[in-house]
Amino acid sequence: MSTTPKTYDLVGVGTGPANLSLAALTAREPDLSTVFLERKPAFDWHPGLMLPDAEMQVHFLKDLVSPVDPTNPYSFPAFLVDTKRLYRLLVTGRSKVPRREFEQYCRWAADRMDNLRFGVTSESVEWDGGAFLVHTTDGVLRARNVSVGTGLPAKLPQCATGHDPERVFHSEQLLKRPQDFAGKRVAVVGGGQSGAEVVHYLLSSQAQRPAKIIWGTRRTNLLPLDDSPFIDELFLPDFSRYFYTLPEAEREEVVGRLRMASDGISLSLLQDLYRRLYDLELLEGERPCRILLDQYLATLEQTDGALLATWQPARGGTPLREEVDLVVCATGYEHGMSELLLGLKDRLTLQHGTPLVRPDFSLDWDGPAQNRIYVQNAARREFGVADPNLSLLAWRSAVIANSVLGYERYDTGAVSTALDWEPLSAVGQA
Repeated sequence: MSTTPKTYDLVGVGTGPANLSLAALTAREPDLSTVFLERKPAFDWHPGLMLPDAEMQVHFLKDLVSPVDPTNPYSFPAFLVDTKRLYRLLVTGRSKVPRREFEQYCRWAADRMDNLRFGVTSESVEWDGGAFLVHTTDGVLRARNVSVGTGLPAKLPQCATGHDPERVFHSEQLLKRPQDFAGKRVAVVGGGQSGAEVVHYLLSSQAQRPAKIIWGTRRTNLLPLDDSPFIDELFLPDFSRYFYTLPEAEREEVVGRLRMASDGISLSLLQDLYRRLYDLELLEGERPCRILLDQYLATLEQTDGALLATWQPARGGTPLREEVDLVVCATGYEHGMSELLLGLKDRLTLQHGTPLVRPDFSLDWDGPAQNRIYVQNAARREFGVADPNLSLLAWRSAVIANSVLGYERYDTGAVSTALDWEPLSAVGQA
C-alpha cells in the first residue's frame, strides 16, 4: 500500500548563514513545515579562511534574526547570554566580533534547531506539475517552495587553472591545505579583504614566514572599506528596494561606483599590515613582501621545480616575471545560476544568462505563482552591493518568510534613514 509522500511548505538547500537565518525565522512558525539540507556533517563557515585574527566587517547585532525579530531565541544576544559571555564582550568594547565567534554563534543556533538535516547532499531540483522534487542522497523530498543557499563557487584567474592544486589554489583552501610556508616564495593574487587577510597571516608567523611574498592586485591601491555613516545606509532595506527600481542599465554602473562600500579592506587590518611591514623592514631588516599595484597575473608557467608568474601592468608597460613556489588566489567567487537548478533552466526567465529575481527574492519562472524558487546571495544585479553582505541577512530572510507564509509576519518595510531612498516606481514595493 503506497502512501503520499509529505510535501513541505519550504525545503532549503544549504545551511550557510543565509539559509540558517531563514531556518531560524521559520522554525517559530508551527503551521509551516520546513526542512533545510546541508551536505556537510555539521555547520561550518569558510573553514579554509578561518584565520586567527580575522574579524567580521558588520556589527554583531546584524545577526541571523535580530534586525527583524529581536526576541527570537536564535539571536546573537541570546547566544551571548547562554554562553555567559555578554558582559565580557561589552567590556572589550567591540562592535565587530572575531569571525570565529560568529561561526560559534551560528553553530550554537544550528544545534538548537530541529528543521536542519546535515550530511544530506542535494543533487537537483525539478518540477513534477504539482510540487518541486528535491533529489538528494537521502531520497526525494517534495516541496511547495525551495530556497537555494548553496553559496558561490570559487573563481580563479584563467592562467591559474589546471595546475597542481597543492601549489595553486583559491584562498578559501588556505587552511584546508596545510603548507610549510617557511622559506617559500608565495604569490598572492587579489587586493581585497581576503587577499589582505592571507598576507597578514603569512607575515604573522616567525616560524612559517615565507622568504618572499609577491602580492599583486588590479586595484590602484590597497583601498579601505568605506563604512562611514552615510555610506552605511547602502546596507539598509530602503536602499535595496530603491536599487531594485533603477533601470537595468544603471544598476551595474552604480554597483561599480559603490564597490568599496562592500569590497574594501577593513581599516584595522590595513593598519596592522602597514605596521607589520614597517617592523619587519625597519626593525628586523627584512623586506619579505612586495606589493604590485595596478597589475594582474597574466600567465603562470611550470618551470623546473617552480612556477613562473608573469604580472602585467593594467595600463601597459613591461611585465614582471617572478619565480614562485606557491600561488594563493584571493580572487572572489563566480556569480551565476546554481547547478542545482539546471533542470529548471528552460522554465526560468534569464537575462544575460542568469535568472531574473523578483522583489521577494524568488526567481521569475513560468510555473504556478504560489510555488516559488527563492535564492540567497544571488541577487546583486537586482538589489545592489548589500545582497552578498551579511548586513541584510535577516531582512532578506524575513522577506522570503513573508512570501512563503502569504502575509506580513515580519515588518520588512521602510526604516528610519538620514537619506531619501524613495523607490522610483511601485515595482520596488514587494
